[in-house]
Amino acid sequence: VQLQASGGGLVQPGGSLRLSCTVSGNIFTIKHMGWYRQAPGKQRELVATVDTGGTIKYADSVKGRFTISRINTKNTVYLQMNNLTPEDTAVYYCNAPGTYDSGGYIDDFDAWGQGTLVTVSS
Repeated sequence: VQLQASGGGLVQPGGSLRLSCTVSGNIFTIKHMGWYRQAPGKQRELVATVDTGGTIKYADSVKGRFTISRINTKNTVYLQMNNLTPEDTAVYYCNAPGTYDSGGYIDDFDAWGQGTLVTVSS
């Protein structure tokens, strides 16, 4: 099981970016998909998650500015980030736990993407 994330980059304060992440492999189910971030010198923190049924959670710091969405049929999750501030600068990681076909039996996975850097600076 692999997660491939993309969409990071350098943006000015007030700007926007959209991150995307796709899960590949012999996926059986995905419980939820989400985004986390880790700023320099800080612990990794939750940004937003969305489960299969569409229930969404956001960190308080991004509510009203970020929007998470998911296309279940494509095993893809997006994070639309608007009105970015320098405090949003971090490496963003996507995460997806679920189950997969491990050669004839179903096993659990909890996979992370490679991280994509978002830098907000003028």
